[in-house]
Amino acid sequence: MEMITACVDYFFANMYPTQPILHRQKVGETIGQMEQSVEAYCLVVSLCAYMMIQPNMNLPPGAFHDLEIQPQPSLELGQLLLQETLRVRKGYDYVEAPTIWTVITSFFLFGSYFCLDKHNTAWFHIREATTLAQIMGMHEEAHYAVSTDVIEESRKRRLYWLLFVTERAYALQQHRPLTLQATINPPRLDEDPTETVELSGFIHLVNLFRPFDDTFVGLWNKAKTGCTTEWLARLQQQLSEALPIYLQSTESQAVDLRCSQQWLRTMVWQLSISHGYLSSAANENAMSFRYPIEISRDLVTATTGFSQQSMEVHGIGLIEKLFDVACTLTDVMSCVPYEQHTFEYGPRDYLNQLMSLISSLRGGQQRYMPLLLAKVNEAMPQMPTHGYSIPMGPPSRLGMDDLYDSGSQGHAHSSTASTPFGSPPVSSAAASMVGFAQDHSYPPVSSGYTEMPPASAPMAMYQHDLPSAALRGYPTSNPIQKYDGTG
Repeated sequence: MEMITACVDYFFANMYPTQPILHRQKVGETIGQMEQSVEAYCLVVSLCAYMMIQPNMNLPPGAFHDLEIQPQPSLELGQLLLQETLRVRKGYDYVEAPTIWTVITSFFLFGSYFCLDKHNTAWFHIREATTLAQIMGMHEEAHYAVSTDVIEESRKRRLYWLLFVTERAYALQQHRPLTLQATINPPRLDEDPTETVELSGFIHLVNLFRPFDDTFVGLWNKAKTGCTTEWLARLQQQLSEALPIYLQSTESQAVDLRCSQQWLRTMVWQLSISHGYLSSAANENAMSFRYPIEISRDLVTATTGFSQQSMEVHGIGLIEKLFDVACTLTDVMSCVPYEQHTFEYGPRDYLNQLMSLISSLRGGQQRYMPLLLAKVNEAMPQMPTHGYSIPMGPPSRLGMDDLYDSGSQGHAHSSTASTPFGSPPVSSAAASMVGFAQDHSYPPVSSGYTEMPPASAPMAMYQHDLPSAALRGYPTSNPIQKYDGTG
């Protein structure tokens, strides 16, 4: 029981704002039903597995006292609990009459397999969760009107929108189709006066991903054609204006929102260049070859104001977004001439800052820095490797037309090539497994969010060699946040 309590406490302390789908009192009631209900059992065990695999939480010393297993690392125990969930789930029919517990269990299974880098299995479980939600009618507004349990109704609505956001992020990462649409009302700020700040951040996250519909994902997956320069420019404008200067959210939510915003701007820019719509003489800055420099500037400005803890609570998902933006910036720097004076910030500084940040975050130094260094060395071979500072010399004379020729612009996306850019070879990445000098200091910048009390969020590196997201091209998003209240 101590292990279950620790996992539940960790969820509400660290992950609740971005995943506000549980209610503390009702979770306690569910724990009490574990011996009578296989659904309750699977929900609680999958929650514990998710907490141990996703953030690799540290268990308290007494967590193994009442268990029939030997003490072991959280990641190993999490995988054991994951298999236990699947074993028990096979013993009953959870498809014909699913409940909210059924959907949440599938979501926790998705999150666990995502972190274990088993993306086919992860995709199966996120599709399972969205299908079960549709079987329940969660995509229809009328479904919520007949509910007599206000708490369950609010958690169902939040769950639907969490699946909506997660599916879109994963569709961009893995080039998958969508199943859920914006067919119900979003959560209301006034539905719980004690959670106004957390709900505000969650609603901002929903709105950030709403423009990424079947049209965009179809174009991204090369399943549709026919986008225009004007449509892409409007989408970039919408993303640029999606978040207010000052966010009413927790700090960890602000990290996710600001980084996701710049990552999505990068995704739209990549779609624009893959369709041949960018120009060095574009009237809209978003449709120019240099736009990733502006995106990187905004990302660096935002992240400088955040604490290390508020960033590390997001785990590998955040690092992959930073990695994606940094790789895109590297490609632009290698192709587009940029005059930078000695005493002004420019793309070299932004890349240095992103490299420093990636290497400082838990898991970044070992998994992503070798890949990023290989990318930088390939794109800008004139860069000295010692210290990894970006050189003051001119960029490569390779032009955008050479890097993004008609073949690459028309290249079909697949699950193994998520962007127009190529990822560095694994052999080069392995050869670059060296330290990064973290000697770049920058003045703090206000990140513009409503402060919340800090919460501890130990994160550990995932125990596999190289991320499949990095090997196939570019990255993923699986935000994790902190929360100091209750459900």
